Amino acid sequence: VQLVESGGGLVQAGGSLRLSCTASGISFSYFSIHWYRQVAAKQRELVASITSRGNTDYFDSAKGRFAISRDNAKNTVYLQMNSLKPEDTAVYSCAADTYSASYRNYWGQGTQVTVSS
Repeated sequence: VQLVESGGGLVQAGGSLRLSCTASGISFSYFSIHWYRQVAAKQRELVASITSRGNTDYFDSAKGRFAISRDNAKNTVYLQMNSLKPEDTAVYSCAADTYSASYRNYWGQGTQVTVSS
């Protein structure tokens, strides 16, 4: 099983990035996918989630600026991030989980997003 994030980088405040999380080795359509972010020495926080049925949820700072979507044909979930702020700077990681048959949970290694002021 592998989750690979891509799309991170350096962007100016007010700019946009689209992160991708591509999975292999799992029945992707059965999994919920979550984007987390973490700044060094701080607790990891949930950014956005999308269920296997396509239902979405966002944490407060992401509402209105970020959008999560999925393409099951490509085994990929996207996180479109607009109006980026310096405080969005973090390592963004995706996680996949499912309760189908049994609970399983997998993580990617993360991609760095840096927003300059």
